[in-house]
Amino acid sequence: MKTGGITLSLALALLPVASGFEQAKERQRIQSGGITEASGMAVSPRDGRFLWVINDSGAKPAIHLVQADGTDRGSVRLKDVKNKDWEDLDSFTLNGKSYLLVSDTGDNDSKRDSVTLWILREPELPKDGVNLDAAVTPGSKIQFKYEDGPRDCESVAVDEKAGKILLISKRTKPLHVYQLPLVLDNKRGTLIARKVGTTEVKCPVASLIPFRDQPTGLDISANGKLAAAVTYYGVFLFPKKEGEDWADAFSRKPTALDPHRLTQAESVAISKDGKSIFVVSEGKNSPIVRYLESPQVPSR
Repeated sequence: MKTGGITLSLALALLPVASGFEQAKERQRIQSGGITEASGMAVSPRDGRFLWVINDSGAKPAIHLVQADGTDRGSVRLKDVKNKDWEDLDSFTLNGKSYLLVSDTGDNDSKRDSVTLWILREPELPKDGVNLDAAVTPGSKIQFKYEDGPRDCESVAVDEKAGKILLISKRTKPLHVYQLPLVLDNKRGTLIARKVGTTEVKCPVASLIPFRDQPTGLDISANGKLAAAVTYYGVFLFPKKEGEDWADAFSRKPTALDPHRLTQAESVAISKDGKSIFVVSEGKNSPIVRYLESPQVPSR
C-alpha cells in the first residue's frame, strides 16, 4: 500500500515518542513461507520467545509459530474449521492452562448474521531443532452477533482477569466497543455482544495513510491493566485505572507510540510480562516491530 512518503515523513518528524515504551532499533523478519497475510498475532503465555500468527481470509485454517527473531517453527492446522475471514488472534491463561482464541469476525460489507470465535488449548511448544506439524480440534466455539446489527471487526482481545472478551468495530464513527463473556463450554447458543462504549484511534498528525483511523488489531495485557490497538499508522495504548471498566479506559484519548512504519499492520500482541509489544504487517517476510518498556517505567 502506498502511503504518501512526504506526509508520512512529516508525521514521523512531528510526533513525539510516547513515554513508557520505545521502539527497538533492530527489526527481525518473519521467515515462515506460510505467513503471507498476517491478520492476528499472540505471544505464547508459556514462553515469550514464541509468537503465534494467523493469516487473513481464504488462507488455510492454520496457526503458525515463529520465534521473536522471526525463525519459522512450524504450524498447527485446525480440524473442521474454515477461515472465512480470520482477523485477530489472542492468547490467555485460565485455571493454569494456556489457550488461543481465533477470531473469524471480518465482515467488510457488514452482512454476516453471526460470526465465530474458536478457542483451543495452546499446542505444546516444539523442542529445539523440531518444528510443529500437527492438527487439532478446537475445544470451544463461540457463535455470536452484535446487539445493533452486523459489524466489521478486526480487533478482539481477552481480559483474562475479568473473564471478558472485548471487541472494537471497524468503519463505524465513532468506533464501538463490545463485550462478550469468556466461556470455554458454550451451551447457550448464539451469544449477543453488548455495546459498552465508544472509542477513537485517530492519527495524531496530518497523514494520507488510507484507513489510518481504523483499528486492525487489539490486545490486552495479562494483568488486565493495558490495551493496545494497532492501525495502519501506529499503536495506541489505553491504560485502565484501578476500579475502572474498559468503557472508561476506551473513552479517554489514548497514548500514541512512535509510528511502526509498516505497510499494512494488522497484528499487535503484548507479552505476558507486559514489557514488550509486537507488531507485524500483512505481506511476505514482514518485519517484526518490537516496542520495549522503558527501564524507568514500573512493570504493567
